[in-house]
Amino acid sequence: MPYLSKIALNPRRRKAVSLLSSPHRLHAAILAGLAVQPVTERVLWRMENNTPHRAEILVLTESRPSWHHLVDEAGWPGADGGEPLIADYKPLLERVALGREFGFRLTANPVQSVPRPTKPSEQQDARLKAHAERPHAAGRRPRGFRVAHRTAAQQLDWILARAERHGFTIPEATSDAPVPGLKADGSLAAGPAVSIVSRDILRFNKHRDGPRITLSTATFEGRLRVTDPDALRTALLGGIGPAKGYGQGLLTLAPVRTHAAVTSA
Repeated sequence: MPYLSKIALNPRRRKAVSLLSSPHRLHAAILAGLAVQPVTERVLWRMENNTPHRAEILVLTESRPSWHHLVDEAGWPGADGGEPLIADYKPLLERVALGREFGFRLTANPVQSVPRPTKPSEQQDARLKAHAERPHAAGRRPRGFRVAHRTAAQQLDWILARAERHGFTIPEATSDAPVPGLKADGSLAAGPAVSIVSRDILRFNKHRDGPRITLSTATFEGRLRVTDPDALRTALLGGIGPAKGYGQGLLTLAPVRTHAAVTSA
């Protein structure tokens, strides 16, 4: 049975600073919250909020976790608002139905596969040299390389191109008619109902003397319509895109606020 957790960390504690500065260390600390070791289940997580005063992490696990170690070492043990929230994820999965719409949020590492990068990284350059030194390497292409999409336009195209295979479409954004007496300035069509709310480049070392890892990330928010419930459930539980161990790929859903609800609020 899957569980979705929200864990609050105190960015002013030394252990929290160490975890928040390295997705690799934070991932290891998250895995330590599961009783069955070594961990073989799929674990997804996302930095939901990170300010000088409070950091929040969402974690999706297949088994029920315990986050006492994170609270004791990097949170607010015993304080109001310091206890992790752990919710059964099954009711949300059961609400996924054909044609239903949800609000969504996704932090991902949008990439493309290319036969040879124009500006290879240190690791990519080492792979190219190792391939060239292999017997019978001449005339054979090396395995494709993942190259990050760096512009906002490329990243938006990335999520739009992958929506259908993951069981959803992103409908057109709605645009209200102008106030009576005013004319619309052009078309009311606003494009797909998705936007990038934040973009970042993460740089960290997996090990002290290991190679430098660089990830280009984008956080998408918008509205989706379910076209294949089973495929969307698979995406919710398995994530979207690469670098899942580094806090990428967790897709979360929320009820869509109707126009009537917004105006009456």
